[in-house]
Amino acid sequence: MRRATTKTVMHSYPGMVALVTVTHNGKSNIMAAGWHSYISFDPPMYGVAIGRERYTFDLINGAGEFAINFVPYEKAAFIQETGVFTGENVDKFDYGKISYDSGMTINAPILHDAYVAYECKTVDINTYGDHDWFVGDITQCYRDDDLFLENGLPDFSKLEIPLYLGRSQYARLDHKSTVNTYTIDN
Repeated sequence: MRRATTKTVMHSYPGMVALVTVTHNGKSNIMAAGWHSYISFDPPMYGVAIGRERYTFDLINGAGEFAINFVPYEKAAFIQETGVFTGENVDKFDYGKISYDSGMTINAPILHDAYVAYECKTVDINTYGDHDWFVGDITQCYRDDDLFLENGLPDFSKLEIPLYLGRSQYARLDHKSTVNTYTIDN
């Protein structure tokens, strides 16, 4: 039975985790972010919430740019590691044996394993409680077209997407998942 509670109920999961990458003053870092979203389609803009205590926070503030990367389920353990370890003490790219190229319009890492990635130039930062929301103009997009259907949806016979459940647990969205199409008659 549902009842009122005085505790905060954080129920935004399951959901996709974005890997946020940044390079500033010769230092590159990657972190997992569960709170992220498109902000606008035209012009294309993306936002991500980052805690001020995070190492990535100061790097993005200084760089004025960041990248958003989405990797397949096989990298779920690496996603978790990027959210647990700090880039102040661990080179997460070396630790996870993750390769990347620098972006085309920004200097942030674009992961070779990413099936979708966005390069973003920061246009706005707002503080909301214990996180700041970084909004960026998407200046370059990447997509592995072989993993998507003609209609733009993932081809689950080729791509397994990790969904974060919370408490360090991930589920797999794949060809075994139930997918329904609903049409509404007017």
